[in-house]
Amino acid sequence: IQMLNSEFDRWAAHPEVDFYPEEMRDLINQKIDAIYDPINNGVYKTGFASSQVAYDEAISELFNALDSWDDVLGQWHIASEKGSRYLCGNSITLADWCLFTTLFRFDLAYYGLFKCNLRQLVDYPNLWNYCRDLYQQPGVSKVCSIDHVKRVYYLGLPELNPSGIIPAGPSIDFSVPSS
Repeated sequence: IQMLNSEFDRWAAHPEVDFYPEEMRDLINQKIDAIYDPINNGVYKTGFASSQVAYDEAISELFNALDSWDDVLGQWHIASEKGSRYLCGNSITLADWCLFTTLFRFDLAYYGLFKCNLRQLVDYPNLWNYCRDLYQQPGVSKVCSIDHVKRVYYLGLPELNPSGIIPAGPSIDFSVPSS
């Protein structure tokens, strides 16, 4: 994903945008490492668990991480004059986009299809606000299709959804203003 930040700049509408600045790479990498296994990969470990023990471990790790990041973002929100709105400070970085991809898909696919159903993303006030904030960044909503996510997951994983039924819901409005 790091290469997407700069390797295609000659075709980019805004090549000056840098989500992986050199001086922040260590911090960005630390945050990506902290979210990858328990959250980004955690939904897959939960969804593809082949035993109850593996599922119980994976879902526990996933929701402990979601709880923790919701608290972190809540603390930053409370101290927004002095604190950070995003994972690495007051500007969006690659770490934020790494977390966003999973959060955007969470209620649409992971909650139901992957059995990540202890709580929905909308039940996490700070993660939900953060996800909407990122979704509402210029140009993002144009490439985030709710229907596409549901079709790719529910039709593309017959081992998890042999009937191929795409659910009607959930009804999610990512355009509700973030605070």
